[in-house]
Amino acid sequence: MMLGRIVGSVVASAKHPSLEGKKLLVVQPVTREGHDRGKPIVAIDAVGAGFRETVYWCRGKEASLAFSAELPCDASIVGIVDAITPAPARPDAPRQAKK
Repeated sequence: MMLGRIVGSVVASAKHPSLEGKKLLVVQPVTREGHDRGKPIVAIDAVGAGFRETVYWCRGKEASLAFSAELPCDASIVGIVDAITPAPARPDAPRQAKK
């Protein structure tokens, strides 16, 4: 799963019958810090995400498993992120040089 931010929606008047009633959203992949990463993608919403929310999304075969019936999709939104907390530093982890 990857992190993303909802930046828009897609309206399709013609689509596969199994996609009827499904919401298509534009997801901007982001880093843990919230910085944009890569190009936006279109994903099917399985959780009721809204504009500017941070979400978990997945790609490939796993994307269709978020629904009761298998859908023809490459990406789906599978969770809404409430908060991101960094893991505590491990004492044995190498220190990063300050810039």
